[in-house]
Amino acid sequence: MAQEADQPKDAEASIGALTTPTADKPAAIPDLIATQDFAARVKFWNAQLSPSGHQLTLLQSAGKKLQLTVMDPRTRELINAINFEEGSRVGWYRWIDDKRMLVNVTGYAVAYGVLVPTNILYLVYPDEGRGTRLIDEQKGFAGGELIHVAKDKKSVLIAHPPPDASRYGTRGFRRVFFNFEPGIYRYSLEPGGAMAPVLEPKKGVDAWIPDDDGIVRLGLGWRRKRLSIYYRDTPDGEFERVARVKRGDTEGFFDAIQLIGGSSQGYVLEENDEGRVGLRLYDYATRSVVSTFYEHPEWDVDDVWFNQDGTPLAAFYTDDRERAVWFDEEYKATHERLSKALGQNSIWIVSRSENGRQMLVSAQNEADPGVLYFYDADTKKLSEFAQYRPEIDFRSLATPKPVSYTARDGTKIRAYLTLPKGREPKDLPLIVHPHGGPFGFRDELRYNDEVQFLANRGYAVLQPNFRGSGGYGTAFYELGEGEVGRGMQDDLDDAMDWAVAQGLADPARVCIVGSSYGGYAALWGVLRNPERYACAASWAGVTDWTKMLKYDRRTMTRQAGKRWSAKVEGDDEDVDLKDYSPYRLAKGLSRPVLLAHGTRDDNVPFAQYEIMEKATRKAPVPLETLVIEGEGHSFSRKNSEEKWYDALDAFLAKHNPADKAHDVSEAALIKAEANAQEDKKVEP
Repeated sequence: MAQEADQPKDAEASIGALTTPTADKPAAIPDLIATQDFAARVKFWNAQLSPSGHQLTLLQSAGKKLQLTVMDPRTRELINAINFEEGSRVGWYRWIDDKRMLVNVTGYAVAYGVLVPTNILYLVYPDEGRGTRLIDEQKGFAGGELIHVAKDKKSVLIAHPPPDASRYGTRGFRRVFFNFEPGIYRYSLEPGGAMAPVLEPKKGVDAWIPDDDGIVRLGLGWRRKRLSIYYRDTPDGEFERVARVKRGDTEGFFDAIQLIGGSSQGYVLEENDEGRVGLRLYDYATRSVVSTFYEHPEWDVDDVWFNQDGTPLAAFYTDDRERAVWFDEEYKATHERLSKALGQNSIWIVSRSENGRQMLVSAQNEADPGVLYFYDADTKKLSEFAQYRPEIDFRSLATPKPVSYTARDGTKIRAYLTLPKGREPKDLPLIVHPHGGPFGFRDELRYNDEVQFLANRGYAVLQPNFRGSGGYGTAFYELGEGEVGRGMQDDLDDAMDWAVAQGLADPARVCIVGSSYGGYAALWGVLRNPERYACAASWAGVTDWTKMLKYDRRTMTRQAGKRWSAKVEGDDEDVDLKDYSPYRLAKGLSRPVLLAHGTRDDNVPFAQYEIMEKATRKAPVPLETLVIEGEGHSFSRKNSEEKWYDALDAFLAKHNPADKAHDVSEAALIKAEANAQEDKKVEP
């Protein structure tokens, strides 16, 4: 970090074009949106109000550097800007008072032969446009998670592995980092301030919770599907395990989230007898529920916001989109007024002043990348601050809708269907689009560039939340265990059958496209059931499960590796994952496949691409490939994502054209070929 930035000429130039959407409707068939626009990044992120609400900070790119920009939220005038060193990333930042903020700058280093995160803390003075290291000679891996700010604003508590973690030896070092077993450290908030240990790491504890007085009296840790909860009554007391809850047991889900100062009580998320997770007041000393504060009749509570006095402010749950339930009547009324005024399905108060009267409001939905607004409750004035993606005309986007179907074994599956604009919903070309993960992840109604890109090209897009997806309860999650390439894949095939039975999809024009686990599912789909799919495209997909699990275990503790392998393999001793690995059937590939990967993927390594590419060299249908040098598991650079969209655009137009009106232009085909030739010049 370290230098004062060159000042932009004005705030608007710093943020990008600010335009106000109109209510006009586009033509029946929208113009094609350029792949470079779908690949564009948000113009800014992590916007926060200062405690008084008089300043706003946000992060944005400034050339190759990251910039912290300080603005007046009412006038959008630039106050100051601070550049970070090239290659820096900000893990988090937090206003301390109106003059100071704490910024966590992250990076990576190699230790004991593994890549581990590094963190450096900076004390930043937004008004002055400068920052300095909080600890002059800070080294190692400090600066992790901020868990408490002292009431006098003179110090903070931060959870992170010990700066001298090497004293644990190789095995202990790996345990501390890959189980994230942190200690607690107090940092004084002054330049060159001291760091003092408060709590040493405790084996089995990966999260610490202080009460509102800043006394750490609660520790949590998941091991072998069991949550252990450690508690102490006094600041100097010994931690004792007060609960050990197994996910999926009759005891159900349990997660401690808050502790009230001077009390043995706090709030937890816990299942009821019917398996529904609600917000409950809990007594840790007696290990009993005192009362239920909030419970939704159909959906689990996902998260909770608290007031400064420790009382719940809002609870969140997800049906098809994330929802908020406000416990403060004034906030509830404000939220309802904003939703009505903006006409959006998803309105979020993303930041508040200390007194709660000034707010940053994000308005977006599945068919609109969104706009950030500033709202002043004192004047009741709502003003647009900036669009997140001004290059995309939201009027040309399609609107995803929730649908449900029944899988072959009777399991109910929720999915999201996006139909291309201006097309009769009949006999459309279909893209089955499975999400990554696979366990615990899910799709929901929110804006998705790739889905909108495919719909804009004339395809219907179906996103099934197959078994094992998150958000549908423990039983549905556990249905996916041991079903990689089996029951999970059946759910995708059944999604296709549903769309065909509804008359929406042409069964001869169905392709399957995905990334990560979704990329695996795409490859496995055309190999397991080539009669179903006209083609497949995979970004960063797994191709050899045996080698993939071995790779995963190298970056996990022994216990974590065993848990992950057991989840993928399941309990059936007759099942061999080699039989569900795409490379094993690759020599018989009979459908067109686009195989794409980044050479620096540390999640699904590039070797997985190489295994598949080699296995298909003598296949009846040649493999089409895209290699992006230096790219990781997800797209870190705009031009990488653009290359993927260009290649996918050309691939689908060639092997499963939507129709002549929406075939990609010859220029797009030439662009995709140029990208491919450029990548072939680079030796992986």
